[in-house]
Amino acid sequence: MGSYDVPEGVDIRGRYDEEFARILTKEALQFVAELQREFRGRIKYALECRKEAQKKYNLGEIPGFDPATKNIRDGDWVCAGVPPAVADRTVEITGPVERKMIINALNSGAKVFMADFEDALSPNWENLMRGHVNLRDAVNGTISYEDKIRKRMYKLNEKPAVLFVRPRGWHLPESHILIDGEPATGCLLDFGLYFFHNHNMFRATQGAGSGPFFYLPKMEHSREAKIWNCVFERAENVAGIEKGSIRATVLIETLPAVFQMDEILYELKDHSVGLNCGRWDYIFSYVKTFQAHPDRLLPDRVLVGMSQHFMKSYSERLIYTCHRRHVHAMGGMAAQIPIKDDKVANEAAMELVQKDKLREVRAGHDGTWAAHPGLIPDILQVFTSNMTSKPNQIFSMKREDAASITEEDLLQRPRGVRTLEGLRLNTRVGIQYLAAWLSGTGSVPLYNLMEDAATAEISRVQNWQWLKHGAVLDGDGVKVKVTLELFGKVVEEEMARIEKEVGPEKFKNGLYKDASKIFTKQCTSPELDDFLTLDAYNNIVVHHPRSPSRL
Repeated sequence: MGSYDVPEGVDIRGRYDEEFARILTKEALQFVAELQREFRGRIKYALECRKEAQKKYNLGEIPGFDPATKNIRDGDWVCAGVPPAVADRTVEITGPVERKMIINALNSGAKVFMADFEDALSPNWENLMRGHVNLRDAVNGTISYEDKIRKRMYKLNEKPAVLFVRPRGWHLPESHILIDGEPATGCLLDFGLYFFHNHNMFRATQGAGSGPFFYLPKMEHSREAKIWNCVFERAENVAGIEKGSIRATVLIETLPAVFQMDEILYELKDHSVGLNCGRWDYIFSYVKTFQAHPDRLLPDRVLVGMSQHFMKSYSERLIYTCHRRHVHAMGGMAAQIPIKDDKVANEAAMELVQKDKLREVRAGHDGTWAAHPGLIPDILQVFTSNMTSKPNQIFSMKREDAASITEEDLLQRPRGVRTLEGLRLNTRVGIQYLAAWLSGTGSVPLYNLMEDAATAEISRVQNWQWLKHGAVLDGDGVKVKVTLELFGKVVEEEMARIEKEVGPEKFKNGLYKDASKIFTKQCTSPELDDFLTLDAYNNIVVHHPRSPSRL
């Protein structure tokens, strides 16, 4: 059995593999360790600030624009110019860093592929390390995949999509690698390994002298953007490339961050290439932020769409902010997937996608997200046919009317009913997603939608909110209060339904019972856990020699 050659202070607890060792080189690990040592104090402080802010919200405060940074919001500054390699981002596809997925996504016809170490990936050791191997091969142009069952070989086309990479959020550890006795910070490991091995080749083959390109998740405050900016500057300095080479799009997917959009862009202005409406996590964050506010109970999750005033305001304010600062304003995810065995249902689903994307392009978005390659042609047609200018609308759709959007607009209570079927769907989706995640799959097709951690989070926190505050299910004509007894019965009945849907053998061999225990525990906990996957993470960490990890 081989062993990894590691620098002082670094300990690898994951399984040894020769291919992984070519990623986990001593030099690459030294780079990651230096990032961790330089920035861990600031990261811990930023996470403590999140907790302090949440305590204030729990005591009755609400988020809003910060008076101390009014000069930034009112200033006339702009971000660095958009690199030519990513001027056209009309359609972006997202997915985990799995080998076949990477090839299909890069060949999909989308302008950008966001390879995901975050919500679409179950971060076990094998997935993470193979993901880095796959990305290295993709950047080198040598990636291939043989499907022996279908007898088909997958390779890259001549003009693949431009690659962006999304590391994990600040809050997620990497317990298979210890630095000075502490788990590595997941996002610094993801960023560090990818950047170290790929920056030169990426700039030569994809970035036209710029890059690499990233998506940054889960931010709540501009202080977190400032840390990323310093990480980028440190990496550029180590690599000997010019300042501003690395570019990143920040996902605005937390409620506090919507009041910090100007400030986030300001901190990243030499490295920014826009903001994105991470709308599923945004809904999750709305519940999380207002967890102690019984007057802000959400309706069924299927009713919380972009037509809700607070969601529409968020999208329009993002477009105005980005275009004022000369960067992309990216739209949200189309989670639908083609329905092969039902033509009528498929046509209805595709119509929903087209309407959603038409709304986005007419509002002024420069591009949008899709979860499945089958959606790309229709979405591309909607955008290219309705854009006011090409390759983006940065200078043609100012949306100055959105400057008048207020805190009240961004916080308006969602409207709609709550139903027993909504409680059932949350439970069914949450358990099935978590079972897949525990088994190593982070992106899961369920009921004709591609579910990832973000949509599972909505299911979890909404159940918790309804239970915590004794919500009344008023959408079925009969008012029923959500209680622990009712929820227990729903879990039991939905587990039976899941077994019937997936079949006895898959149910027996899957991790549905484990998932049900974790999901039920989180929904009924007196205090809301920050993240579904953070609590479940210990279940997928296996140290070598084999032993479970406890953070």
